[in-house]
Amino acid sequence: MTDQHQSSAQAENTTNENEAARRAQEQLDINNWLPITADRNAKWWYSAFHNVTAVVGAGILGLPGPGIAAIFLSWVITFYSFWQLIRLHEIVPGQRFDRYSELGQHCFGPKLGYWIIMPQQMTVQVASCIVYTVTGGKSLKKFFELVVPSIGHIRQTYFILFFTVLQLGLSQSPNFNSLKGISLLAALMSCGYAMIAFVTSTIMGVKNHEHVDHSLRSHTTPSQVFDMLGGLGTIAFAFAGHSVALEIQATIPSTPEKPSRIAMWRGVVVAYVIVIFFYLAVAISGFWAFGNTVEDDVLISLEKPAWLIAAANLMVFFHVIGSYQVFAMPVFDLIESVLVNNLRFKPGLLLRFIARSAYVLVAGFIAMCIPFFGGLLGLFGGLVFSSTSYYMPCVMWIVVHKPKRFSMHWWASWFSIVVGVLLALFSPIGGAREIIMQAKSYKMFS
Repeated sequence: MTDQHQSSAQAENTTNENEAARRAQEQLDINNWLPITADRNAKWWYSAFHNVTAVVGAGILGLPGPGIAAIFLSWVITFYSFWQLIRLHEIVPGQRFDRYSELGQHCFGPKLGYWIIMPQQMTVQVASCIVYTVTGGKSLKKFFELVVPSIGHIRQTYFILFFTVLQLGLSQSPNFNSLKGISLLAALMSCGYAMIAFVTSTIMGVKNHEHVDHSLRSHTTPSQVFDMLGGLGTIAFAFAGHSVALEIQATIPSTPEKPSRIAMWRGVVVAYVIVIFFYLAVAISGFWAFGNTVEDDVLISLEKPAWLIAAANLMVFFHVIGSYQVFAMPVFDLIESVLVNNLRFKPGLLLRFIARSAYVLVAGFIAMCIPFFGGLLGLFGGLVFSSTSYYMPCVMWIVVHKPKRFSMHWWASWFSIVVGVLLALFSPIGGAREIIMQAKSYKMFS
């Protein structure tokens, strides 16, 4: 009987080992299919233009001129929190936290960490896609108004719809690395239209600055406070790249001798130098040229030379095509992961086509319903962008590293946390008010 029990136990152990090996291989196959972890052959310069595409977004066109100090402070804080995320990516030897939510699970526990991070990150991703859809439609309409007026009078809704249809095709890109060409084009386009906005605004400012009103736009204290809060939300939106930082780093190969953080950090430094130059250049020149009459999108304020402004708007259109894809890829990864791991759907092209198309269509429909560019920047910027970019990396750094009280990292992390929480509490108020004000005169699908 003893021999029989031993034989049965051995057989059971063998079965369990085989089952565990089968599940491990099945999970590996799924990871090799999911868009974030399917391809780990990225170079450091991929990180640079992915991050330029993610950070130098349409928000640059709505940066408030009087808020130069706030822009620079945000750049410093988010540069620091970006460094923290990069270091946390492989904080556990032999393990990579390829997704923001996975790092959250490590810091706060499997369930709590997932539900703290995932909803916030997904709100950032979805909000960005909606705002970029609105921006793409508006920019294309502005281009045709300047170049082909007979087409430019068509409803903005149709231009947003065209952008959405275009994204239906691009959304079938299999993984993050397959976006490198689109992302490079988007990064070049963002630098191009930012430079046009800077140079053209500077020239107009030289000619007209004596006749420009640089006082506050609103004349009552409550309105000034609301404008300030909306501006802070816009700034928060302009530093949204952290929500895809770990996913970008996941595409970079990593070895003990050459961890992924080295290449990732090199790319981020290049990206952030470009970011601060264009952010300050566009904000200062736009406010100098137009004062308190500058539009949420400074390119709308610029009218001449028409061909140059048309080219800039076309650049914005091509840029947000790429930005949309960079921010949508983590959403696709989550949707496909849930469908395959939780609902047991079979991985394949049909599943990918249906799931991604459904998401793109829903985002496009919402964009057509609420195309309020400035208000959306302020509302979403305060609600969740301040968390994922300003203070959540610092919270996780404190949880994992437990820096010595009153040390440099302790002070830097807590300062960033306080600033980020204040942004999250107050800046959505300004964005919500702006949407309400614009909605009074808005007709659906106009």
